[in-house]
Amino acid sequence: MTTRAPGRKNGGADARPPAGRSEVGALLRDWRLRRRVSQLELALRAESSARHISFVETGRAKPSEEFVLKLAEHLDVPVRDRNALLLAAGYAPRFARTPLDDPSMAALRTGLDQLLRGFEPYPALVVDATYQVVAANRGIAALLDGLPEHLLAPPPNAMRIVLHPEGLAPRIRNLREWRGHLLHQMERQIALQRSAELRALYEEVAAYPVEDPGEDTVTDGQVPHFALPLRIEHEGQVLSFMSSISTFNTPMDVTVAELAVETLLPADPATVKFLQDRG
Repeated sequence: MTTRAPGRKNGGADARPPAGRSEVGALLRDWRLRRRVSQLELALRAESSARHISFVETGRAKPSEEFVLKLAEHLDVPVRDRNALLLAAGYAPRFARTPLDDPSMAALRTGLDQLLRGFEPYPALVVDATYQVVAANRGIAALLDGLPEHLLAPPPNAMRIVLHPEGLAPRIRNLREWRGHLLHQMERQIALQRSAELRALYEEVAAYPVEDPGEDTVTDGQVPHFALPLRIEHEGQVLSFMSSISTFNTPMDVTVAELAVETLLPADPATVKFLQDRG
């Protein structure tokens, strides 16, 4: 009895005798289960067959480099972990991880600085995968005025700054709601990524004590909110912001893939006037 090698449609993989689940097969299966995708659904997305996906996951077929990348794309695997998949399959990593201070990143740094400055007087910042702040504008600097040095010392971490009892937390009028939003955001990221560093950060900030901030007074005349606002007291005024997060499209570098630009949009006319008057 002979075994026919899967055709080109199946990613150019060569069949081999059953030999236990391969490392790349186990990783791909784990990512598929994380995404709650069946073998059949993944096969349809990748123009393959459920049988071939099963063979790859159990180690009966060795996937080609391009097929590994195709499955990773359809499973929305982070760029950093796509390198891990390639290594597990016996291939070289495809995506570099270039430090932001590398000369080749000069255009990126310039673009980010221009973006942040262009957003002023509204606050905006850039964070990496573990919420380390890599750039911020004057709007953010104003909100952080008066915070202790140990929270602002390089590299500052946005989650620590916001949730630490010596950070912005005492100034946030809807702290319990905003804290719950941030922790839920981190939980989703942890569920989708393999990051011990992010898990450690989550456990740290989730353990911070939370004092009762009292009533968050909201007047009937305020603009209706279409998303949860961040309501923060600053210079005797309660400012209200909506948070928007942007990432790079189709990044080819791990560093770039893990950057996120967060902008704080004024959520009411009073916040617009306050910031523009001080801009």
